[in-house]
Amino acid sequence: MEEKASTAIAGISHDRDSIINLDHGDPTMFEPFWKEIGDSATVVIPGWQKMSYFSDPRNLCWFLEPEFANEARRLHRIVGNAVTDDRHIIVGVGSTQLIHAALFALASTEARQPVDVISAAPYYSMYSGIADFMKSGMFHWAGDAATFNGDDNFIELVCSPNNPDGEIRHAVRGNEAGKRVHDMAYYWPQYTPMRHPADHDIMLFTVSKATGHAGTRIGWALVKDAEVARKMAKFIEMNTIGVSKDSQVRAAKILKVIADGYELPDLEAGSKFFHFGRCLLANRWQRLRQAIKVSGRFSLPQFPSEFCMFFKEQAETYPGTCDKLILIYVFACKFAQKYFFFSLFFSNDKGFAWLRSEDQTIEDLEVFFKTLNILTRNGRQFGVGPEYVRVSMLDRDANFDVFIKRISSLE
Repeated sequence: MEEKASTAIAGISHDRDSIINLDHGDPTMFEPFWKEIGDSATVVIPGWQKMSYFSDPRNLCWFLEPEFANEARRLHRIVGNAVTDDRHIIVGVGSTQLIHAALFALASTEARQPVDVISAAPYYSMYSGIADFMKSGMFHWAGDAATFNGDDNFIELVCSPNNPDGEIRHAVRGNEAGKRVHDMAYYWPQYTPMRHPADHDIMLFTVSKATGHAGTRIGWALVKDAEVARKMAKFIEMNTIGVSKDSQVRAAKILKVIADGYELPDLEAGSKFFHFGRCLLANRWQRLRQAIKVSGRFSLPQFPSEFCMFFKEQAETYPGTCDKLILIYVFACKFAQKYFFFSLFFSNDKGFAWLRSEDQTIEDLEVFFKTLNILTRNGRQFGVGPEYVRVSMLDRDANFDVFIKRISSLE
């Protein structure tokens, strides 16, 4: 009885009639890595520590834990995905709070009209809600950046790699006078090739997608302008009076474990987190591509081959393959043998599958997948049509296996 309850809470579905929820980007596929890492990623905080509101009163972001800031900068340096020199780090309750903080910081409190918030479709489904939920007089959602015909009083949200379709994005309104926020949540080597260090005025990252620790609720912004950074910190101060120190300490430890896996030569090969994620996603994409090919009802975006500066390898165009493998990590678990492979040829594999229906009898792809007891997110929520759905590739193995079996059985 106890074991059944534990499985149910974990959200693992095995029976053929169970509902598989792939609507959310809950990154639980990384659990096996962290389970094997064990105590080296464990944090113990004595009851008398971290009691004050303040972390560093001299910092404009006075609630930022120095050890978290140091580990964030260190990991960016190792991966090479963002410029951190001469940048202010603002910590937030996930990147969602940081988007709110950035909109607050960039919008004028003296403007007669709220600033327009735009993003190119398909855009992250939460953007419209974030902009309009509080019904702020400072900013409001204005839709697709590609069709926006307002004046220069706008803020463009640029998600790259893009959620939901994985495309590398640049500002659609890049030559105009508006302001921009770059959401870089998925710009990590397990999801996409590292092309160069991103260098934008405001860049947002989150532990949720970087390491899989969504429940820790920690994100951070790299901000070039001190006044913008100060306003963002003020918003978080007024919104939540800072950010949990306990969560920052845990996040710092997690980032340190990942960085150590690449900087400390005496550690085992299995401690390389990005290699683990890279190959796991490549394997999943290979299986998904095959299942879609068999069904003949759906299509996926195609991406060009690119060189990854982090892995020092060429990222193949879809479909992802893991055929040429070097076994570098084998470990035994209590109930099953698990294997970790390192691919010589890395695929351009994303955290979400952006599926399109090619079957004219399917008018709404989300509704169709519900008949298979698979929950997805409708294309309408991303500013496009119902022939599209977003499917999370980040769930646990058991749920992903059921998903593949169900779409493979379609005739």
